[in-house]
This record gives sequence, C-alpha cells and structure tokens, in this order.
Amino acid sequence: MKPTDTAASDAPKLSDFLCFAVYSANLAFGKAYKPILEELGLTYTQYIAIIALWEEDNQTVGSLGEKLFLESNTLTPILKKLEAMGYLERRRDPADERQVLVSLTKSGRRLREKGLSMDLVKATGLKPDEFQRMQKGIVTLRNNLVRSVEEQE
Repeated sequence: MKPTDTAASDAPKLSDFLCFAVYSANLAFGKAYKPILEELGLTYTQYIAIIALWEEDNQTVGSLGEKLFLESNTLTPILKKLEAMGYLERRRDPADERQVLVSLTKSGRRLREKGLSMDLVKATGLKPDEFQRMQKGIVTLRNNLVRSVEEQE
C-alpha cells in the first residue's frame, strides 16, 4: 500500500458527514413529496408557505420569511405566483403601509384538506415517538447552526 492509499483510507467518507446525511435526506423527502406536490400543482416552497399561513393567517411577508428561513427577494416571487393561482392575497397593512400582509383565500384554505390527507409520516418508517424525537433533534441542530453563524458575524 502506498502512503497516499493509507491517508485516503483514513480520510472520512462522504457517508460519515452529518451534513451529507441531512442533504441526502432532504433529497429523499423531495422525491417522496413529488406526487403530493404534483397533485396540488405546487412547488415545495409554495407548499410550506401555505402551511405557514394555515398555521397563522394574515401575517407580514417579513414574519412569513422568518418562519420559512427565506429572504424577501426569494419569498416575494413565490407569493406572487400563489396569488396568481388564487391561493392567497397580498395587501398593504393599513396600520403600517411599509408592511405587506399575506392571507389565504378560500381556495388556499381548501388546499389543506387535499394536502394534509397525504401524510408522509408513514413513509419515514418511524414510529410516532421516533418521528417526534427526530424532528426535535433536527430543529435543535438547525437552531444551533443558525446561532453559530450569527455569533461569527
């Protein structure tokens, strides 16, 4: 064996990286969601924007962007498309004209029945308690990474 072969065998493998595990799991989620999103006629980011509005309707674009971890220059085209599809409406906040409020239309609220009936929890193969622990662990990981980046700025 050459010295470079030994060094290469000691190097971490791609499958050892947590970031790759998260990235590849995200890709797998995308594939699992594909039939649902196709039936709804939505992209994943459009879908999560609608879910956030189901949770709290009539919120500002800024507030929605924070929840989705999206900048307004990324979120605005998504919202414009959803508005053109008839799922939401955007309007200036009468109390503060600088703010834009986003709310679901009746069609946007009706998507809930269709979208939530196609549950992917089963596809994960996790038991309910395992699913909950995994979700909380990933949220903790995300929050720690966000905090670390903010501390470095």
